[in-house]
Amino acid sequence: MSVAFVEPYPGLLERLLPVARQIFTDTFAERYDTVAFEVYCDAVYRPGGAMSQDFEAPGIRWLVAVSAGQPIGYAKLTPLRAPALGAEPGALELQQLYVLRDWQGRGVADRLMTWALETAAAEGAGEVYLTVFDHNERAKRFYTRYGFREVGRCTFQLGERIDDDRIWRVRLPSRR
Repeated sequence: MSVAFVEPYPGLLERLLPVARQIFTDTFAERYDTVAFEVYCDAVYRPGGAMSQDFEAPGIRWLVAVSAGQPIGYAKLTPLRAPALGAEPGALELQQLYVLRDWQGRGVADRLMTWALETAAAEGAGEVYLTVFDHNERAKRFYTRYGFREVGRCTFQLGERIDDDRIWRVRLPSRR
């Protein structure tokens, strides 16, 4: 099946929210208490939740991968939110890059990453940050391919569990 990469448009969010929740659930649910996990997902992925607010916020860029009219993955580029020390002014954060499990390894994530880095460079950012769960080896291998390197640590709390995350950065080619 072919994949199209689209920017947000009316009606896309309502189809993206359950897909985003499914990707997050497939990736992380087994690590957390079920009740706390569902509370978190409801706060983020329900209509009007945190993801909805970001979807409509100025200054946040999205690219959504769609196949047969249905979202299969997405990337979200934001102003820097991670607690990165010494970040350059104007640094951006690749806050999310998620792809449904059945679509992993088929080039969708690569296209989303390329978009994120090209968009950041076009906007004049000198560096892009992201956070990654310390034990997500697959994601870390993927980010390494694009030149990201660990530069710090932070935590992620879901319910009462606090996990170690790593802050990674890639410097973009100099703007002349």
